[in-house]
Amino acid sequence: MKLDKGVGLVETKYETVAVPPNDLQLECGTRFGPVTVAYETYGELNDRGDNCILVLHALTGDAHVAGWHSEEDRKPGWWHDLIGPGRALDTGKYFVVCSNVLGGCYGTTGPPSINPDTGKFYGPDFPVITIRDMVKVQYLLLKKLGVKHIKAAIGGSMGGMQVLEWAMMYPGMLDAVIPIATSGRLSAQCIAFNAVQRQAILMDPEYKEGRYEPGKGPCRGLALARQIGTITYKSDESWAFKFGRTFSSLREEDYYCFDGKFEVENYLDYQGEKLVKRFDANSYLYLTKAMDLHDISRGRGNYSKVFSRFRGKVLTIGISSDFLYPKHYQEEIYRYFKDNGAESYYWELESPYGHDAFLIEFDKMSRKIGQFMATIS
Repeated sequence: MKLDKGVGLVETKYETVAVPPNDLQLECGTRFGPVTVAYETYGELNDRGDNCILVLHALTGDAHVAGWHSEEDRKPGWWHDLIGPGRALDTGKYFVVCSNVLGGCYGTTGPPSINPDTGKFYGPDFPVITIRDMVKVQYLLLKKLGVKHIKAAIGGSMGGMQVLEWAMMYPGMLDAVIPIATSGRLSAQCIAFNAVQRQAILMDPEYKEGRYEPGKGPCRGLALARQIGTITYKSDESWAFKFGRTFSSLREEDYYCFDGKFEVENYLDYQGEKLVKRFDANSYLYLTKAMDLHDISRGRGNYSKVFSRFRGKVLTIGISSDFLYPKHYQEEIYRYFKDNGAESYYWELESPYGHDAFLIEFDKMSRKIGQFMATIS
């Protein structure tokens, strides 16, 4: 691995984690497998197997959290500035792991994968999955990699949901958790937004009941779903600062054309088109449904008491301008962990960028996360 002001060249690796076939018990009752997991690692696992930091990605994220894949394409990972020698997640000390989630479309088994029983894409035949299923697969991966203990699990949004489930499912395996801009159970507002996004996909004639050709499918529906999601990831302040009421044409007569657009409309079009080029519509359906089902108390008893399962250190991070996951959800997580005996802390990221701030405010987050990691023995 080449190091150049942080993590340099990296490669995506693959592991089969559920062997033999049908070895993975999903929450929906289906026995499933084998499962291939795409993942990336940074730094070295020590001889004791106890210096791991697990990074969990959000809805349309992937395992490429740091570094770049080639000298020609220097597009860094989505948390590149947080990971590397001397950085908040210090690869000189820690073995950092990030894997693509079950149900996704970046190499880990999901709807676009081939069903070994039929030789065809799973598509809509893929089983309904949950955040807990994703975590179970991650656990199996770490065991295959030789990881015996985790210093910290960290992630934002859907990644934060996985962090919380790690604390519930494998509490003795972690020293600390850092859930960011997330909630212990999905709110009615978030479920509503997810439902409308799924309808945008399902109503596209090209969806064809989920049996569309690879590389084709409901492009307009997926783009619209992404546009809806993008609106929820920002704040009024960030929209106003970036676009205001700027009109895309300088010609006066275009202002009164029905198809004339403001720059904010062009931006939404761009975000929709960009996602269509890299993401699968069925995966979008399955992952948003998994988020809807997220509730760490489901089947475990009282919501405020279930936090007692984890007694390690907790740093919960809320975002001041987050419209999708308002900060009172993170304050709740902090409070319930603290009330149930964990060493729990809350930090509010002051930012105008809304929910997206955890993917933007690297300097502020690096300082706080680095300080917290320094307290973990």
